[in-house]
Amino acid sequence: MPFTRITLLRGKSPEYLKALSDNFHRAMVEAFDVPPTDRFQAIHQLEPHELVFDRTYFASTPRSDNYIFFDVTIGKPRSTEVKKAFYRRVAELLGDAPGIRPEDIMITITTAAREDWSFSDGRAQMIEQV
Repeated sequence: MPFTRITLLRGKSPEYLKALSDNFHRAMVEAFDVPPTDRFQAIHQLEPHELVFDRTYFASTPRSDNYIFFDVTIGKPRSTEVKKAFYRRVAELLGDAPGIRPEDIMITITTAAREDWSFSDGRAQMIEQV
């Protein structure tokens, strides 16, 4: 049930965005224990003055204008090892397509409690199933 907000600079092609979305989700399925049909993403493309980021903070080489921020909200906590494997898999897959350098990928993960989710119908399905 992760929900991912993907933020990048405006101007990428629909094909680029599809590869970005598809490969990020593939990493979630392969390395983060997410079912293939559990795909919820919002892609935000911003103007250069609307996306402020430090080009060198904790980066092996300076970030470029291809910098992408992934903000993932999850319900089921994952171990540190699972998260580290997920970060590596994201970098591998996005390096393949659409061709993003690892230095340009930033990911944050926030865990929300089961009662913090409503998928539809004004209901808290996650706690109603328990």
